[in-house]
Amino acid sequence: MKIAISTDAGFVSAHFGRCPSFTIAEIEEGKVLKVEEIHNPGHQPAFLPNFLAERRVKYIICGGMGNRAQMLFAEKEITPVIGVTGKIEEVIGKFVQGKLEAGESFCKPGAGKGYGIEKEECDHPDEKHIH
Repeated sequence: MKIAISTDAGFVSAHFGRCPSFTIAEIEEGKVLKVEEIHNPGHQPAFLPNFLAERRVKYIICGGMGNRAQMLFAEKEITPVIGVTGKIEEVIGKFVQGKLEAGESFCKPGAGKGYGIEKEECDHPDEKHIH
């Protein structure tokens, strides 16, 4: 099984689509077989669910994701795990142990609409910084 984690400087990114990269971890029988970081190819509507489905990803872990994106991932049989923070290594460890807890999405409705990774400011309630 493969998981994808929205990644920004070794931590879970607040928004799945605007992260600089994704960490892809392959897990089998409770062990991490392989971890690789890939560049985010872009954030256009419906692109990332297809992109990650082609890589056989089954879970997308991130801080925030809009409702429409969650539905698009579900259509590709990828389960969104949102409201997650922390270091990538720790998140992978918690996932493998079955102890990763999801929470509220950091994205407010419409925050990502019409924007891609080129957007300079995030619309997350507690996050206003330049990427």
